[in-house]
Parts: sequence; structure tokens; C-alpha cells
Amino acid sequence: MASSGAAANLWVLLGLGIAGVVLAARRLRRPARPDHGAFIARLELLPPPQPPPPQAPHPLTGLCFAIADALHVSGYITSFGSLEWTKTHDAETQTAPVVSALVNGGAICVGKTVIDEMAYSIHGENKHFDTPTNPAAPDRVPGGCSSGSAVAVAGGMVDFALGIDSIGGVRIPGAYCGVLAFRPSHAVSSGGVIPVAPSLDTIGWFARDPSVLRRVGHLILRLPYMDSRPPRQFYIADDCFELSKIPTRRLTQVVIKSVEKLFGRQVTRVNLENYLASKMPSLRNYSNGHKNGDSKFPSLLALCNAMRSLHKREFKDRHMEWVNSVKPAVDARIVSNLSEDGDLDMDGCQDARNEARKALDQLLKDDGILVIPTTLGCPPKLNAKELSSESYNSQTLCLSSLASMSGCCQVSIPLGTHDKCPISVSFIARHGGDRFLLDTIQTMYATIQEQVEILAKSNVSSKQAMNEEAAEAAKEKGNAAFKEKQWQKAVNFYTEAIKLNGKVATYYSNRAAAFLELTNYRQAEADCTSAIDLDPKIVKAYLRRGTAREMLGYFKEAVEDFNHALVLEPMNKTAGVAINRLKKLFP
Repeated sequence: MASSGAAANLWVLLGLGIAGVVLAARRLRRPARPDHGAFIARLELLPPPQPPPPQAPHPLTGLCFAIADALHVSGYITSFGSLEWTKTHDAETQTAPVVSALVNGGAICVGKTVIDEMAYSIHGENKHFDTPTNPAAPDRVPGGCSSGSAVAVAGGMVDFALGIDSIGGVRIPGAYCGVLAFRPSHAVSSGGVIPVAPSLDTIGWFARDPSVLRRVGHLILRLPYMDSRPPRQFYIADDCFELSKIPTRRLTQVVIKSVEKLFGRQVTRVNLENYLASKMPSLRNYSNGHKNGDSKFPSLLALCNAMRSLHKREFKDRHMEWVNSVKPAVDARIVSNLSEDGDLDMDGCQDARNEARKALDQLLKDDGILVIPTTLGCPPKLNAKELSSESYNSQTLCLSSLASMSGCCQVSIPLGTHDKCPISVSFIARHGGDRFLLDTIQTMYATIQEQVEILAKSNVSSKQAMNEEAAEAAKEKGNAAFKEKQWQKAVNFYTEAIKLNGKVATYYSNRAAAFLELTNYRQAEADCTSAIDLDPKIVKAYLRRGTAREMLGYFKEAVEDFNHALVLEPMNKTAGVAINRLKKLFP
């Protein structure tokens, strides 16, 4: 009886333990929400009746959309991502003109979506309304500030959605949720919208379909429908892709192949950092309490710092009084950031903006496209350390500062997934080139997605190709170091190439040449043997192994190597001279 009682107690304890594990798992797993937590309020703004024939129907007929809760709708309190804001503000009496224009254009507005608190962050987190669930990667942040709008489009709940973009608030969540996201030139009416940083603010939009993205853009921006013109030049900013955590080839190859297929052109590679440094003298002396000297991209970082300073100053000018009045209710990170004072050279910031626009307009002209990564890579995991990392945020904002500060238009384009997370690139066109950019993405989107599929199907060979490309780059760096007589540096680069692709005889042979200069003859001999095993006809490897063996005192073997080189290349003078020398020394 005692043993049966003990057994019963054991089963109870086990049951409690299992129940505890289950409860813990439930707490860790985010509960499924029918709308992914995208919406703050559901509503319905209906379009007017269709005009009678023969007039054309409304251009957006059959589409539904949502708006970020920084845009006003008559009869509703705009939350601005904060419950405290709703308590201290009244319902609006007018609807934002851009919303009315879309409804009058035939679309149905079905709700208001979550934004980051006071539209201040870029990650999509919100303690008041909860963070919307990223449909493309549920364990990762959706990006902000217009998180709910991106989620509503990605989750298929609406055809398109509006968001607010000051420093990346549309482009970043578009990239993280795997949908198209468009930031226009500063050409959208800001009436009926709570300002964040007015000189940087604009209304952007999300869509899954490029034709919807274009139709919405034509209506919002009042663009004429004209024959589209093809882009004449694509510039890939190689240095910007160095910031990306995604292999460069995975992002750029899709664009390169698409451009070749559609337009029969090659892309042009540019170093944007050097270009901006030469065109933007105001950045050289720009100082805002940030150390740019330790950065690999001082000009991009200076532009980013100018943007962040403008963003903070203009936000404080409009909202600091309210923040101070309700301070305990506002996210501590926002309060802390706003409390950091620093001297702001407004004239210098304005100079930077003017120079940025002029520089990019000169580069792109009327028909050029600049290609950059939209973000650093995959969206960070929920509660990840990157979200509070100054370095991570600064590098992310370096990429978004180009369009924010220049006023250029930018579209983020999904490129499938990497490690099961959405990835993207961005196309940037000059200020005022919105119609050209919308037409370009309409023309290219299907081909881009086709190339994404091709790359996905050849994933293994793609990874191998990336390694081969990186190995070739390392070899070229080794060659350059060898020419500069930096022998050890050359060895290091050739070693890197071998690690990436150990099936190329030239890499071993070239490293052997560097080892000979370092008088490391045994390693040179071993490398040449490896090269010959891979390619029995590699003449230089026989010559170098012969030299190494001669220096090691293996004269007979050295002669054999030089003779083999002569068999492969009868007119080789180096081999002939070496054989004659050895025969005289050792007849």
C-alpha cells in the first residue's frame, strides 16, 4: 500500500511537471490572432456610386485598404500608437485628404492599423496595442513604424495600405514582411496626418501586386498616364551591400539577370560612399556628437546622423510638451532618446539635404536606378539584442537616409526568403521620378520574381557559386598583395580562396609563389603538389616545385619538375635555364 501511494504521488508530480511545461510553452508561443494584430479599429468608408457609361469606372474599384493610425478619419480618435494619446485627444472632425481621395477613387477603407508608439521607432514593437505578428516570419519583428499596415497587406487582409515614412517607416516593414513598399518624393499632402518630423515625413504605401502599387501611386500623386520609358542605367552600390548580412550575390544576382533579360544591358557598379564624399562637402565637417572616423562609411554615417538629428529635433518641437505631461506613460526608450541633447547645426543639416538631392539627381538623371539593400538582412527576432543596438540601428538607418534626406523616391522589392525570412532590395530614382519608378517596377516585377524562383531552385549550386565568386575575389586580392611584395598578406588571401574553393589549382600554385618569397620551401613544395594533383598540366606549379626542391637540396627531383614543364611548354625559358644550371652544378 505504501509503495502504491508513493507511485500515485510520483504520477501526480509528473503530471504537474508536464502541465507546467505545457503552460510555459503556451506562454512562449504567441497566440494566433485572426488579423495578426494588425488593426486598432475596423471601419468602412465606402466609395461613391460608379459614374454612368460611357465614363470610365473609378480607378481603384474592387480594392480595399487600411491606413496607419496616424492618419485621421472623421469620428475616430487617432491613437498615434499610444493609449495615452487617445485619452488626451478628441475624435477628429475631418478625414485626411489622401484617404478621401482613395475612397473617392473607388477603394473601400476597412480599418486603422497599429503603428509604433508615436511613430518613433523602426522595429514595429508597441506595448500599448501589442506588436503585430509578422505573417512571413512570426517569431520576428514586423518592422516599423507602419507595422500594422505592412502586416495587413502581407496577411492578405487588404489589397494595399498606407503608412508613414520619416526615416524608413514604410520601407523597413515592407522589407521585413516581404511586400512591396513605396516611399514617394515629398509630394503627398500631409493634411490630416499627425506630424512626426515634417521635413522628413511623407505618406507611403504597401501592396503585394505591382499593378496595385502603381494604380494607387498614380491616384495619390496625381500622375498622368503616359508611355513608360525604360531605365537606361542601373547602379549597384557595392559598398552598401557590404553592410548587408545576406550574401551580396543572393541579392544582386536577381537584379543583374533581370536587367540583362529585359533590357539587354549590364549594370554599373558604384562605390556610393566615395561618390557622396566627393559631392557632399558639408558632410566632412558635420558633427553631431557622433564619431565618424572609426566608420568604414563616414559619409553615409554622417548623412544618417544628420537625418536622425533632424528627426529628433522636429519631433521634440511638436511633441515634447505632451511627452513631458504624460511622461510615465511613454516608452522609456523614447523619453531617454529625446532627453539626449546635442548641438544641432540646422543650416548644416539643410546643406546636407540639398547636396544629397543634387548628388543623386546628377548620378541618376531622368532614367537611372540606384540599387541598394533595403535593410541589413533578415528581420531581427522578437526581443533580440539588435533592437537596442546603436550600431545595428545606425547601419539600418544609413540605408534609409539616402531617400529620406535627398527626397528621392524608393521602392522596396521582395526577393523571396533567406533562412526562412523575407529579404529585399530597393530601387531609388531621382526626386520627382515617381512615375518612372512605379512604371519600372511594374515592368520588372514578374521577371525579378522569376529570377528569384530560379535562384531558389538552384540553392545548392548558388551557394557554391557564391563561394567561387568570393574565392576569386580573394585570389585577386592576393595577386595585388603579391605585386606590392606583401608576401604574408598574399599568403593569407590565397589561403582564404582555398578555404572557399579548394578545387582550383591556381590558388595553391599562387600561394606557393608567395611561400617561395618567404623562403618557406617545404610549404611551397606541398602547395605545388596539391596544384598538380588538381591539374597535371599546370606549368607554373612544376616550375615552382622545381625551385622549392632545388632550394631543399632535392636536385634530381627538381630537374624532373623542370623537364616536365618543358614537355608541357617546350619553349619555356625558365625551365630551360634551370635545367642547364643544375646540369652544370651536378653533371
